[in-house]
Amino acid sequence: MSEALVVSVVRQAIEIAVMVTLPMLIAGLLAGVLVSIFQTVTSIQDSVLGFIPRAMAIFVVFAFTFPWMLQVVSGFAAGLIRRLPELIR
Repeated sequence: MSEALVVSVVRQAIEIAVMVTLPMLIAGLLAGVLVSIFQTVTSIQDSVLGFIPRAMAIFVVFAFTFPWMLQVVSGFAAGLIRRLPELIR
């Protein structure tokens, strides 16, 4: 297996990992910013108030995007399995 092939597979795996996690990261970021603005405006500094909305936003986005994430990751795995003879040479 050549170095270029290994680098290509690892790069594709990293790209898919970023693509799959990006919606949840963006949801967590937006929820965190909104909660921070709310805490600043109301002067409420409670750590639970910062954690619960972010966790809920991430969970909701995960629930909605799970079928898509499963399709992308299984497609990548199936592609690797199809390319297995090429990869072991």
